[in-house]
Amino acid sequence: MRKFAAALTLPLILSTLWLPAAAAEDATEATGAEPVTILYTNDVHTYIDGDLGYSLVARYRDTFDNVLLVDAGDHIQGTAYGSMDKGSSIVDLMNAAKYDAATLGNHEFDYGMEGALATIEKAEYPYLSCNFYHEENGEKGENVLDSYKVFEVGGQKIALVGVTTPESFTKSTPAYFQDENGNYIYGIAGGNDGSDLYDTVQEAIDEASAEADIVIGLGHLGVDPSSIPWTSEEVIANTTGFDAFIDGHSHTTLPMEVVLDEEENEVVLTQTGSYFNALGQMTISPEGEITTELLEADNVKARLYDNYMAQAAAGGSLEDVVADETADAVAEVESAWITEVNDELGQVIGTTDEVLDNFDADGNRLVRSQETNSGDFAADALYYLFDQTNVVDGYPVDVAIMNGGGIRNEAITGDISYLTCKNMHTFGNVACMIEVTGQQLLDALEFGARGVGTGEEIGGFLHIAGAKYTIDTSIESTATMDDKGVFTGVAGDYRVKDVQILDRESGEYKPLDVNAKYNLAGYNYTLRDLGDGFSMFDGATNIIDYVMEDYMVLANYVQSFEDSDGDGLPNVTGYADVNGEGRITIE
Repeated sequence: MRKFAAALTLPLILSTLWLPAAAAEDATEATGAEPVTILYTNDVHTYIDGDLGYSLVARYRDTFDNVLLVDAGDHIQGTAYGSMDKGSSIVDLMNAAKYDAATLGNHEFDYGMEGALATIEKAEYPYLSCNFYHEENGEKGENVLDSYKVFEVGGQKIALVGVTTPESFTKSTPAYFQDENGNYIYGIAGGNDGSDLYDTVQEAIDEASAEADIVIGLGHLGVDPSSIPWTSEEVIANTTGFDAFIDGHSHTTLPMEVVLDEEENEVVLTQTGSYFNALGQMTISPEGEITTELLEADNVKARLYDNYMAQAAAGGSLEDVVADETADAVAEVESAWITEVNDELGQVIGTTDEVLDNFDADGNRLVRSQETNSGDFAADALYYLFDQTNVVDGYPVDVAIMNGGGIRNEAITGDISYLTCKNMHTFGNVACMIEVTGQQLLDALEFGARGVGTGEEIGGFLHIAGAKYTIDTSIESTATMDDKGVFTGVAGDYRVKDVQILDRESGEYKPLDVNAKYNLAGYNYTLRDLGDGFSMFDGATNIIDYVMEDYMVLANYVQSFEDSDGDGLPNVTGYADVNGEGRITIE
């Protein structure tokens, strides 16, 4: 057995791992091959301070003789533990935990193409993607990464084929894939009907199949309807040759689902959910049969305990079984980085007796489809920055917008620190202000509202300050996009109506004038970098850019409130209802 485990002292193991024992592994059949285990994570989003971290995953990995550890994307961005050093420490942890492979999620591009390539360069494990390529003059060039890799484990040859979502263009920033003149120099195969993606994946499957016994997709595609036609289910259904597919992107808890491929062969599809809430475990039998399951932290600890007890019963020293210097190093890096970030950003700057949230009572995420109090708060923070601090003399802000996908917090109440703000805005975007026409603003609201009433989550749904508007869900969205998801126009009636702009002098709301000019505040992601596909601002006049990083915009706003509790700290008020204060009406 390879000696690789996470750092837990023996007393801690005996006190925390005393849980019901998991079922023992089936005995290996007498064949030329042995069972192989693939452990997998996806959409960790740098949530490394919970019960299931890289150190525990590393310890569990050590209990298997024939094992691979892989990740299906979105691991370097999400909380301050990623954004404080652009994911560098997360890669350190994945290196120390001995990951064998990963694919690129859309959020691996959040620190720019330079940041994504730096991540790839630093990793001691390979990044795989069959559909991420160099582009010149609109023509597809060579792949940036290897499409697949074959591992020989337990007498079996297993190929992992990497697939990256084409939504990366708009769910990171399209400008990252362009040169300084706006020409695309990187591409991700997709196609409006998905055919380009399917063809590219099929080519990689065919090449991998020539070398391997088992072919497994390692993709960041997801099963959300908003990702159609690029979901993992559609890729499987339009290709042949996958035996299984480890997925990410939609944050779906999918222990094991069977999807039929183009030739009606069964393909196992699985995804762990998100935020390190579970570890996936795939077992490949000597005969090639595949099963998958998801393990929460308690499940992992229980199986570790059973394994240690079995080894000790066989005559080994329990302390020797548990000890592992390499795993101790994983936990040391993990703990040190968490402590450093918490110390740096832990200063309390305000409080609130209310609950800023984005979820309803059933746990449904609201911020991408309707107004929330967190959305109002984030938009107000932008408006306050440009209104009260007089950033640009002579250019008063008229409207501020905030995309729902950039608001990442769960419930916030009580003390508010810089870390609280950093966990609400994790991307490191910077505030800016541009001059737009009323028509450009109307197009932006229409594009952001395209998923309302459909059940789809749209990261570009716009929260607003200094204005209010109505969405008529009886009118289907006719907003059009190109094959990269970038806005191209509105082909029919607008579902956004009755847009009202706050007049500062009178304090009254007045109807939007599509021909008038307005000073619009937001973040460069949305206003200047085509984030979420917002191309309608092309040609707008830049008033000021790079004013303040997103989490500091929030912190600046928090500190503007009065000390109403008499505890020496500003008390944030006015956001009691999770559904906001009625700036966005949905009918």
